[in-house]
Amino acid sequence: MFVIVAGGGRLGAQLTRSLLAQDYQVHVVEDRPAVLSRLHRELPTETIFEGKVLDPKVLEAAGIQKANVVAACTAMDELNLAMCYEARTRYHVPRTVARVNDPNHAWLFNDMFKVDVAINQADIMSKILQEEMSMGDMITLMKLRRGNYSLIEEKIPPRAQAVGVSIMNLGLTDHCVIAAVIRKGEVTVPRGVTVLEAGDEILAITDQAGANRLAELLRAREDE
Repeated sequence: MFVIVAGGGRLGAQLTRSLLAQDYQVHVVEDRPAVLSRLHRELPTETIFEGKVLDPKVLEAAGIQKANVVAACTAMDELNLAMCYEARTRYHVPRTVARVNDPNHAWLFNDMFKVDVAINQADIMSKILQEEMSMGDMITLMKLRRGNYSLIEEKIPPRAQAVGVSIMNLGLTDHCVIAAVIRKGEVTVPRGVTVLEAGDEILAITDQAGANRLAELLRAREDE
């Protein structure tokens, strides 16, 4: 996968490092001299493209025509919106992700501006707190814009109903899919016959009803 990161501040740099560590192809675009100096100390030189994030010459030099994803990570909401709109309408980039700096602007980050996923840190933290209070150890990692679905994570305690049960026999709702199981640090894509073990970390894509059902299955049972 090829990702263009617009903005090399702390968030953009961290995202770039994380993606490079996962063997993605990543190019980051930045124009501030002080930030560029830091980027050149932290990242491979060939990943850094100097210039304005909306400059067509800079974007094309960075290879935006071939990008699978554009991540707009600047500290200016109007710039992030413009970046997503330009990426989709001019360069036909399949997916766009944008940072929301001011929660009051969150309503703008939608299909009109060609934003597929909006990362609103204040909103995410608020929802995580609300859902952790109501759902124990289940954590919402990301809200998916299309539909009422979320990517959630939960670790299976030793006395959970799900321990020793295959995924096909869990009785999940039709709108809940277990996308990955992390076992002893190894990520696996599960099948219906995969049997869950205590200590497994579950990643699931689900709606609220599915999340409620999954929380029941992964909750530790009380002593009988």
